[in-house]
Amino acid sequence: MSTQPSSATNEAVQPQKKGRSLMLRILGAVILVGAIVFGIWYFLESRWYESTDDAYVNGNVVQITPQITGTVVSIGADDGDFVKKGDVLVTLDKSDADVALQNAAANLAATVRRVRGLYSTVSGAQADVAVRQVALQKAKADYNRRVTLASSGAISAEELSHALDALTAAESSLTTAQQQLQTNKVLVDDTIVTSHPDVKAAAAQYRAAYLTEVRTTMVAPVTGYVAKRTVQVGQRVQPGAALMAVVPLHDVWIDANFKETQLTHMRIGQPVEVTSDVYGHKVKYDGKVLELGVGTGGAFALLPAQNATGNWIKIVQRIPVRVVFTDPQQLDQHPLRIGMSMDTTVNLHDDNGLMLAQNVPTQAAFSTDVFQQQLANADELVAQIIHKNMAGEVK
Repeated sequence: MSTQPSSATNEAVQPQKKGRSLMLRILGAVILVGAIVFGIWYFLESRWYESTDDAYVNGNVVQITPQITGTVVSIGADDGDFVKKGDVLVTLDKSDADVALQNAAANLAATVRRVRGLYSTVSGAQADVAVRQVALQKAKADYNRRVTLASSGAISAEELSHALDALTAAESSLTTAQQQLQTNKVLVDDTIVTSHPDVKAAAAQYRAAYLTEVRTTMVAPVTGYVAKRTVQVGQRVQPGAALMAVVPLHDVWIDANFKETQLTHMRIGQPVEVTSDVYGHKVKYDGKVLELGVGTGGAFALLPAQNATGNWIKIVQRIPVRVVFTDPQQLDQHPLRIGMSMDTTVNLHDDNGLMLAQNVPTQAAFSTDVFQQQLANADELVAQIIHKNMAGEVK
């Protein structure tokens, strides 16, 4: 009778052990299958991608700085405003510049008239030389005639001496006139009024004054959004002072900091998929690797780390990788801002590209032609001033 309860207990425990063993086997099988699937996924897909969330939007921050000293009288845009290339941003008081420009115009006009006088002086000197030559010929003829008369005793020796003195004086006068003509010709040889050095120097002074007057108006060098405005009306600004900035958000890029162990198969030109914290993973940007950094962030720090110590600990470094967007329309639909955090994933399937650039740049990475237009009208104004004073008329 005592063995019957024990048999019943054993019979009850055995199904539990079998059920537990079955669950463990199923769990092991699931883990094994998961490991196999993960291994297959890693070797076929995952290992060909490198990702980092240590990535931030960067771009050109174009500083608006005065090129002359002046007092601010107007501000054309504030933080967040959209401006186009050439729009007026800051205006300085033009009073001093206008006075200097008028003075330069008067100096140019006076110089043109003075140079015209130099050409007239040459003409006068040539006429004087011609007169002296005629006088010399007359003096020679008088002297030769008196020499003949003196040999026959028709005139006295004193009269012959006077004729010789007159001939010598005529020769000296001609020599002086010729030297004066040469001196005057040196000042105008191989030139016209517009190409004379004095006129060109006065024209350059006018252009400088014109440039100063133009620079009292500061315009946007590029199209973008205004940021970091610090200038105020009435402020006395100096050349080089930062007044505001213009950020072209259409031309931003991403600086992604990858671990150095992630760069083994990373190459220039590889496709990149980018998502932002603002729009989430529903919005994806297309990009490509533009360049891999030539050093870690710590290597270019103001105070680089010194690892030559006894308590050295190895830390995996990060290298900046620049990623550019390949579809500008994506930025139009979902604009980004400077400094925003991004998630960056690089496709490493094609690793035949270069790790470092080998070609020399053939064009500027970023430029503006706004400042080249500052002297656009100066040459026309210079030509007008010269023409008016060449004709002797002031209209």
